[in-house]
Amino acid sequence: MNPPIQTDTKEQILNVAERLFANQGFAGTSLRCVIREAGVNLAAVHYHFGSKEELFRAVVSRIAKPVVAAQLERLAHCQAQNDPPSVEAILEALLTPPLQIVLSCKEHGMNRAQFMGRCRTEPEPIQTIARQEFQASHQVFLDTLQRSLPDQSRTELSWKFDLAIAALIRVATEAGKPNALLQGDSPKHIHLTVSRLVHFLTPGIRADSTHRRI
Repeated sequence: MNPPIQTDTKEQILNVAERLFANQGFAGTSLRCVIREAGVNLAAVHYHFGSKEELFRAVVSRIAKPVVAAQLERLAHCQAQNDPPSVEAILEALLTPPLQIVLSCKEHGMNRAQFMGRCRTEPEPIQTIARQEFQASHQVFLDTLQRSLPDQSRTELSWKFDLAIAALIRVATEAGKPNALLQGDSPKHIHLTVSRLVHFLTPGIRADSTHRRI
């Protein structure tokens, strides 16, 4: 058995599945469709992934692992300079790696951005599968926010953090469209976009609304 061919087959399945999941969602994507477009047989999919759910998890994991590693590295750098870091520094560490890593993939960048958006709208348990792949970094970021804003409850910080992620996904999926916040994939465009997002999100995260009545 030739390992390079195995690797190529696995990557081809992942690339096709990523595009189909992004465009059609989990329920709208059949293994038969993946097999046909990837030019493989069902045995290859079962050998590498076992099931459609595990194939979906593998697609998420391929995106999540480098993003999570880069986020945690940036956050650790911020903490080395000032612990706890400012809200602005935490947000910059959270937002920059996903845009850099997703959009740096010239061939699949937009598919990956759309796929990330889909992950946020999939019904359970599929949404949970996607969320679990990013859970390690999310918990660390929430812990750091809690230390930076000790007067706010974990519940409040959690939904604020979730809204920050939603804004990130929106920016990624709309990238390059007319009037979109992110107009290019260059470091300059990404830096400017992150700066604007941080400027927009920071006041909302800093605001303590736990005692306000509606």
